[in-house]
Amino acid sequence: MTHRALVPEHIASLVPYQPGRPIAEVQREFGLTDVIKLASNENPWGPSPKALEAARAALAQVHLYPDVASRDLREALTRRYRVVFGNTIVGAGSEGIMAGIVRTFLHGDDEVLTSAGTFIGIMVLAKAQGIRIRTVPLRNWGYDLEAMAEAIGPRTKIIYLANPNNPTGTLFTRAEFERFYARVPAHVLIMQDEAYHEFVPPSETYPDSQLYRYDNVITLRTFSKAHGLAGLRIGYGLAAESLIEPLLKVKLPFEPGTVATAAALAALEDSDHLDLTVRNNAEGLARLLPCLMALGLEPVPSHANFVMVPLGTAERAQGLADALLRRGIIIRPLGAFGLPACVRISVGTPAELDRLMSALPDALGELA
Repeated sequence: MTHRALVPEHIASLVPYQPGRPIAEVQREFGLTDVIKLASNENPWGPSPKALEAARAALAQVHLYPDVASRDLREALTRRYRVVFGNTIVGAGSEGIMAGIVRTFLHGDDEVLTSAGTFIGIMVLAKAQGIRIRTVPLRNWGYDLEAMAEAIGPRTKIIYLANPNNPTGTLFTRAEFERFYARVPAHVLIMQDEAYHEFVPPSETYPDSQLYRYDNVITLRTFSKAHGLAGLRIGYGLAAESLIEPLLKVKLPFEPGTVATAAALAALEDSDHLDLTVRNNAEGLARLLPCLMALGLEPVPSHANFVMVPLGTAERAQGLADALLRRGIIIRPLGAFGLPACVRISVGTPAELDRLMSALPDALGELA
Protein backbone atom coordinates (compact mmCIF):
# COMPACT_ATOMS: atom_id res chain seq x y z
CA MET A 1 0.00 0.00 0.00
CA THR A 2 1.43 3.38 -1.04
CA HIS A 3 1.19 6.21 1.46
CA ARG A 4 1.40 9.87 0.59
CA ALA A 5 4.02 11.82 2.51
CA LEU A 6 2.66 13.55 5.60
CA VAL A 7 4.58 16.75 4.75
CA PRO A 8 3.93 18.01 1.19
CA GLU A 9 7.02 18.52 -0.94
CA HIS A 10 6.46 22.27 -1.28
CA ILE A 11 6.59 22.52 2.55
CA ALA A 12 9.49 20.11 2.99
CA SER A 13 11.58 22.14 0.54
CA LEU A 14 10.48 25.53 1.85
CA VAL A 15 13.19 27.87 3.15
CA PRO A 16 11.62 29.82 6.03
CA TYR A 17 11.92 33.56 6.51
CA GLN A 18 15.27 34.40 8.07
CA PRO A 19 15.06 37.42 10.40
CA GLY A 20 17.94 39.58 11.55
CA ARG A 21 19.89 38.16 14.46
CA PRO A 22 18.56 39.13 17.92
CA ILE A 23 20.74 41.10 20.31
CA ALA A 24 20.70 38.41 23.03
CA GLU A 25 22.03 35.78 20.61
CA VAL A 26 24.95 37.99 19.54
CA GLN A 27 25.73 38.83 23.16
CA ARG A 28 25.96 35.12 24.03
CA GLU A 29 28.00 34.15 20.98
CA PHE A 30 30.61 36.90 21.26
CA GLY A 31 30.59 37.48 25.00
CA LEU A 32 29.45 41.10 24.56
CA THR A 33 27.34 43.25 26.83
CA ASP A 34 26.83 46.28 24.58
CA VAL A 35 25.27 45.33 21.25
CA ILE A 36 23.30 47.53 18.85
CA LYS A 37 20.97 46.23 16.17
CA LEU A 38 20.91 47.96 12.78
CA ALA A 39 19.54 44.98 10.88
CA SER A 40 15.75 44.91 10.95
CA ASN A 41 14.59 48.45 10.10
CA GLU A 42 13.06 48.94 13.53
CA ASN A 43 12.32 52.39 14.95
CA PRO A 44 15.39 53.22 17.11
CA TRP A 45 13.35 55.81 19.01
CA GLY A 46 10.85 53.25 20.21
CA PRO A 47 7.07 53.59 20.25
CA SER A 48 5.03 56.67 20.92
CA PRO A 49 4.69 57.41 24.66
CA LYS A 50 0.95 57.63 24.03
CA ALA A 51 1.01 54.15 22.50
CA LEU A 52 2.83 52.79 25.54
CA GLU A 53 0.29 54.39 27.86
CA ALA A 54 -2.59 52.91 25.88
CA ALA A 55 -0.94 49.49 25.85
CA ARG A 56 -0.51 49.52 29.63
CA ALA A 57 -4.16 50.47 30.13
CA ALA A 58 -5.27 47.67 27.78
CA LEU A 59 -3.44 45.04 29.85
CA ALA A 60 -6.32 45.09 32.33
CA GLN A 61 -8.56 43.65 29.60
CA VAL A 62 -6.37 40.83 28.31
CA HIS A 63 -8.56 38.19 29.96
CA LEU A 64 -11.24 39.12 27.42
CA TYR A 65 -11.23 38.37 23.71
CA PRO A 66 -10.65 41.41 21.48
CA ASP A 67 -13.42 42.98 19.42
CA VAL A 68 -13.59 40.62 16.46
CA ALA A 69 -14.29 43.54 14.12
CA SER A 70 -11.47 45.78 15.49
CA ARG A 71 -14.05 48.51 15.14
CA ASP A 72 -12.28 51.38 16.92
CA LEU A 73 -9.06 51.06 14.93
CA ARG A 74 -10.80 50.48 11.62
CA GLU A 75 -13.02 53.51 12.20
CA ALA A 76 -9.91 55.58 12.94
CA LEU A 77 -8.47 54.40 9.63
CA THR A 78 -11.64 55.38 7.80
CA ARG A 79 -11.32 58.91 9.18
CA ARG A 80 -7.62 59.09 8.38
CA TYR A 81 -7.96 57.94 4.77
CA ARG A 82 -11.51 59.10 4.05
CA VAL A 83 -12.80 55.66 3.19
CA VAL A 84 -15.72 53.59 4.47
CA PHE A 85 -15.51 50.95 7.17
CA GLY A 86 -15.73 48.15 4.62
CA ASN A 87 -12.53 49.38 2.93
CA THR A 88 -10.38 48.50 5.95
CA ILE A 89 -8.84 45.41 7.51
CA VAL A 90 -6.31 44.99 10.33
CA GLY A 91 -4.10 42.06 11.17
CA ALA A 92 -0.93 40.77 12.79
CA GLY A 93 1.38 43.10 10.89
CA SER A 94 0.97 43.83 7.20
CA GLU A 95 2.46 40.38 6.64
CA GLY A 96 -0.45 38.84 8.52
CA ILE A 97 -2.81 40.44 6.02
CA MET A 98 -0.51 39.35 3.20
CA ALA A 99 -0.87 35.77 4.41
CA GLY A 100 -4.64 36.16 4.31
CA ILE A 101 -4.47 37.47 0.75
CA VAL A 102 -2.47 34.44 -0.33
CA ARG A 103 -4.94 32.04 1.33
CA THR A 104 -7.97 33.86 -0.02
CA PHE A 105 -7.15 34.56 -3.64
CA LEU A 106 -4.56 32.00 -4.76
CA HIS A 107 -5.23 28.37 -5.63
CA GLY A 108 -4.38 25.71 -8.16
CA ASP A 109 -2.08 26.91 -10.92
CA ASP A 110 -2.36 30.62 -10.06
CA GLU A 111 0.93 32.54 -10.07
CA VAL A 112 2.39 35.49 -8.19
CA LEU A 113 4.49 37.94 -10.18
CA THR A 114 7.01 40.19 -8.47
CA SER A 115 10.56 41.46 -8.69
CA ALA A 116 13.76 39.77 -7.72
CA GLY A 117 15.45 41.46 -4.76
CA THR A 118 12.25 42.36 -2.94
CA PHE A 119 10.68 41.42 0.38
CA ILE A 120 10.98 37.67 0.75
CA GLY A 121 7.89 37.32 2.96
CA ILE A 122 5.62 37.14 -0.09
CA MET A 123 7.75 34.38 -1.58
CA VAL A 124 7.65 32.28 1.59
CA LEU A 125 3.89 32.71 1.94
CA ALA A 126 3.14 31.80 -1.68
CA LYS A 127 5.46 28.80 -1.72
CA ALA A 128 3.92 27.56 1.53
CA GLN A 129 0.64 27.29 -0.40
CA GLY A 130 2.30 25.54 -3.32
CA ILE A 131 1.86 28.65 -5.49
CA ARG A 132 4.41 29.44 -8.17
CA ILE A 133 6.35 32.72 -7.94
CA ARG A 134 7.76 34.38 -11.06
CA THR A 135 10.26 37.21 -10.73
CA VAL A 136 11.65 39.89 -13.01
CA PRO A 137 15.25 41.08 -12.48
CA LEU A 138 15.93 44.40 -10.78
CA ARG A 139 16.95 47.36 -12.90
CA ASN A 140 19.28 49.86 -11.21
CA TRP A 141 18.40 48.17 -7.91
CA GLY A 142 14.71 48.98 -8.39
CA TYR A 143 11.54 47.49 -9.83
CA ASP A 144 11.50 47.20 -13.61
CA LEU A 145 7.77 47.81 -14.07
CA GLU A 146 8.01 47.73 -17.86
CA ALA A 147 9.51 44.24 -17.77
CA MET A 148 6.96 43.18 -15.17
CA ALA A 149 4.11 44.29 -17.41
CA GLU A 150 5.60 42.21 -20.22
CA ALA A 151 5.78 39.22 -17.85
CA ILE A 152 2.07 39.17 -16.97
CA GLY A 153 0.72 35.84 -18.17
CA PRO A 154 -2.57 33.93 -18.25
CA ARG A 155 -1.89 32.43 -14.80
CA THR A 156 -0.87 35.69 -13.12
CA LYS A 157 -3.30 36.28 -10.25
CA ILE A 158 -1.40 38.60 -7.90
CA ILE A 159 1.33 41.15 -8.53
CA TYR A 160 3.36 42.15 -5.50
CA LEU A 161 4.91 45.64 -5.45
CA ALA A 162 6.87 47.11 -2.54
CA ASN A 163 7.32 50.86 -2.71
CA PRO A 164 9.77 51.85 -1.29
CA ASN A 165 11.32 48.47 -1.88
CA ASN A 166 12.82 46.39 0.90
CA PRO A 167 15.77 45.72 0.93
CA THR A 168 17.03 48.10 -1.78
CA GLY A 169 15.29 51.30 -0.59
CA THR A 170 14.44 52.29 -4.17
CA LEU A 171 11.24 53.89 -5.39
CA PHE A 172 9.17 53.76 -8.56
CA THR A 173 7.36 56.93 -9.57
CA ARG A 174 3.74 57.81 -10.17
CA ALA A 175 4.29 57.99 -13.93
CA GLU A 176 5.93 54.55 -13.95
CA PHE A 177 3.12 53.07 -11.89
CA GLU A 178 0.39 54.57 -14.06
CA ARG A 179 1.97 53.22 -17.25
CA PHE A 180 2.28 49.83 -15.57
CA TYR A 181 -1.28 49.80 -14.22
CA ALA A 182 -2.71 50.51 -17.66
CA ARG A 183 -1.31 47.12 -18.76
CA VAL A 184 -2.60 45.08 -15.81
CA PRO A 185 -5.78 43.08 -16.50
CA ALA A 186 -8.73 43.92 -14.24
CA HIS A 187 -8.84 40.38 -12.81
CA VAL A 188 -5.23 40.58 -11.53
CA LEU A 189 -4.81 41.81 -7.95
CA ILE A 190 -1.99 44.28 -7.20
CA MET A 191 -0.67 44.01 -3.66
CA GLN A 192 0.94 47.39 -2.97
CA ASP A 193 3.18 47.04 0.08
CA GLU A 194 3.84 50.52 1.50
CA ALA A 195 5.45 49.54 4.81
CA TYR A 196 7.92 52.44 4.52
CA HIS A 197 5.68 55.10 2.96
CA GLU A 198 5.96 57.43 5.98
CA PHE A 199 9.65 57.95 5.24
CA VAL A 200 9.04 59.26 1.72
CA PRO A 201 9.01 63.08 1.72
CA PRO A 202 5.80 64.64 0.34
CA SER A 203 6.15 64.60 -3.42
CA GLU A 204 4.00 64.74 -6.51
CA THR A 205 6.03 61.90 -7.99
CA TYR A 206 5.33 59.28 -5.28
CA PRO A 207 2.45 56.97 -6.26
CA ASP A 208 0.70 56.82 -2.89
CA SER A 209 -1.81 54.06 -3.58
CA GLN A 210 -4.50 55.98 -1.70
CA LEU A 211 -4.57 58.46 -4.57
CA TYR A 212 -5.99 55.81 -6.89
CA ARG A 213 -8.57 53.63 -5.10
CA TYR A 214 -8.52 51.06 -7.89
CA ASP A 215 -10.79 48.03 -7.44
CA ASN A 216 -7.93 45.58 -7.99
CA VAL A 217 -5.34 47.23 -5.72
CA ILE A 218 -4.94 46.49 -2.01
CA THR A 219 -2.66 48.71 0.08
CA LEU A 220 -0.67 47.15 2.91
CA ARG A 221 0.76 49.32 5.69
CA THR A 222 2.20 48.63 9.11
CA PHE A 223 2.71 50.03 12.59
CA SER A 224 6.02 48.14 12.85
CA LYS A 225 8.35 50.68 11.26
CA ALA A 226 7.67 54.40 11.63
CA HIS A 227 5.30 53.84 14.56
CA GLY A 228 7.73 51.59 16.44
CA LEU A 229 5.32 48.74 17.27
CA ALA A 230 7.20 45.86 15.62
CA GLY A 231 6.96 43.69 18.74
CA LEU A 232 3.17 43.95 18.88
CA ARG A 233 2.58 42.76 15.29
CA ILE A 234 -0.13 44.99 13.88
CA GLY A 235 -0.75 46.36 10.40
CA TYR A 236 -3.63 47.29 8.14
CA GLY A 237 -4.95 47.03 4.62
CA LEU A 238 -7.06 49.38 2.50
CA ALA A 239 -9.01 48.19 -0.53
CA ALA A 240 -12.39 47.96 -2.22
CA GLU A 241 -15.08 46.20 -0.20
CA SER A 242 -15.13 43.44 -2.82
CA LEU A 243 -11.58 42.54 -1.72
CA ILE A 244 -11.93 43.17 2.02
CA GLU A 245 -15.11 41.10 2.44
CA PRO A 246 -13.55 37.74 1.45
CA LEU A 247 -10.39 38.55 3.42
CA LEU A 248 -12.47 39.04 6.58
CA LYS A 249 -13.90 35.54 6.09
CA VAL A 250 -10.41 34.01 6.10
CA LYS A 251 -8.53 36.04 8.72
CA LEU A 252 -8.15 34.72 12.25
CA PRO A 253 -11.21 35.95 14.19
CA PHE A 254 -9.42 37.68 17.10
CA GLU A 255 -6.41 39.07 15.25
CA PRO A 256 -4.82 41.45 16.23
CA GLY A 257 -4.88 41.37 20.04
CA THR A 258 -6.22 43.89 22.52
CA VAL A 259 -2.89 45.44 23.53
CA ALA A 260 -1.65 45.78 19.96
CA THR A 261 -4.90 47.40 18.84
CA ALA A 262 -4.91 49.91 21.69
CA ALA A 263 -1.28 50.88 21.04
CA ALA A 264 -1.87 51.24 17.31
CA LEU A 265 -4.91 53.43 17.83
CA ALA A 266 -2.89 55.78 20.05
CA ALA A 267 0.11 55.74 17.70
CA LEU A 268 -2.10 56.68 14.77
CA GLU A 269 -3.10 59.87 16.57
CA ASP A 270 0.40 60.83 17.78
CA SER A 271 1.60 62.94 14.87
CA ASP A 272 4.38 64.52 16.97
CA HIS A 273 6.13 61.18 17.53
CA LEU A 274 5.76 60.26 13.88
CA ASP A 275 7.18 63.62 12.78
CA LEU A 276 10.14 63.16 15.14
CA THR A 277 10.81 59.69 13.77
CA VAL A 278 10.69 60.80 10.14
CA ARG A 279 12.86 63.87 10.75
CA ASN A 280 15.50 61.90 12.63
CA ASN A 281 15.55 59.29 9.90
CA ALA A 282 16.19 61.92 7.23
CA GLU A 283 19.01 63.37 9.33
CA GLY A 284 20.47 59.89 9.84
CA LEU A 285 20.45 59.15 6.12
CA ALA A 286 22.12 62.50 5.49
CA ARG A 287 24.98 61.39 7.76
CA LEU A 288 25.24 57.72 6.82
CA LEU A 289 25.27 57.95 3.02
CA PRO A 290 28.24 60.41 2.79
CA CYS A 291 30.15 58.36 5.37
CA LEU A 292 29.76 55.18 3.31
CA MET A 293 30.77 56.97 0.12
CA ALA A 294 33.83 58.48 1.80
CA LEU A 295 34.93 54.93 2.58
CA GLY A 296 34.84 54.05 -1.12
CA LEU A 297 31.48 52.27 -1.01
CA GLU A 298 28.51 52.88 -3.33
CA PRO A 299 25.35 52.78 -1.18
CA VAL A 300 22.04 52.75 -3.02
CA PRO A 301 20.14 56.04 -2.45
CA SER A 302 17.33 55.18 -0.04
CA HIS A 303 13.75 56.35 0.46
CA ALA A 304 13.24 54.26 3.60
CA ASN A 305 14.84 53.89 7.04
CA PHE A 306 17.77 51.78 5.88
CA VAL A 307 20.56 51.77 3.30
CA MET A 308 21.62 48.90 1.07
CA VAL A 309 25.34 48.67 0.34
CA PRO A 310 26.74 46.48 -2.48
CA LEU A 311 30.13 44.99 -1.54
CA GLY A 312 31.04 43.27 -4.82
CA THR A 313 31.03 39.67 -3.63
CA ALA A 314 29.12 37.52 -1.18
CA GLU A 315 32.35 36.92 0.73
CA ARG A 316 32.93 40.64 1.29
CA ALA A 317 29.31 41.22 2.31
CA GLN A 318 29.33 38.41 4.84
CA GLY A 319 32.82 39.44 5.96
CA LEU A 320 31.70 42.98 6.76
CA ALA A 321 28.65 41.69 8.64
CA ASP A 322 30.86 39.33 10.66
CA ALA A 323 33.49 42.00 11.37
CA LEU A 324 30.81 44.35 12.70
CA LEU A 325 29.23 41.56 14.76
CA ARG A 326 32.51 41.11 16.59
CA ARG A 327 32.28 44.81 17.43
CA GLY A 328 28.75 44.47 18.74
CA ILE A 329 26.97 45.91 15.69
CA ILE A 330 24.34 43.82 13.88
CA ILE A 331 23.65 44.58 10.20
CA ARG A 332 21.86 42.39 7.64
CA PRO A 333 23.63 40.40 4.92
CA LEU A 334 21.15 39.92 2.09
CA GLY A 335 21.77 36.41 0.78
CA ALA A 336 18.26 35.39 1.81
CA PHE A 337 16.87 38.18 -0.39
CA GLY A 338 18.79 36.94 -3.42
CA LEU A 339 21.35 39.74 -3.08
CA PRO A 340 24.31 37.91 -1.51
CA ALA A 341 26.87 40.61 -2.39
CA CYS A 342 24.94 43.26 -0.43
CA VAL A 343 24.25 44.27 3.15
CA ARG A 344 21.46 46.39 4.59
CA ILE A 345 22.04 48.87 7.41
CA SER A 346 19.13 50.36 9.33
CA VAL A 347 19.26 54.01 10.37
CA GLY A 348 19.80 54.13 14.14
CA THR A 349 19.98 56.89 16.71
CA PRO A 350 22.77 59.48 16.36
CA ALA A 351 24.77 57.60 19.00
CA GLU A 352 24.32 54.30 17.20
CA LEU A 353 25.40 55.85 13.91
CA ASP A 354 28.44 57.35 15.62
CA ARG A 355 29.44 53.90 16.79
CA LEU A 356 28.84 52.33 13.36
CA MET A 357 30.78 55.01 11.51
CA SER A 358 33.69 54.68 13.95
CA ALA A 359 33.79 50.91 13.47
CA LEU A 360 33.45 50.80 9.69
CA PRO A 361 37.02 51.73 8.65
CA ASP A 362 38.62 48.96 10.70
CA ALA A 363 35.89 46.47 9.79
CA LEU A 364 36.38 47.18 6.09
CA GLY A 365 40.13 46.94 6.57
CA GLU A 366 39.70 43.33 7.63
CA LEU A 367 38.28 42.56 4.18
CA ALA A 368 41.40 43.65 2.28
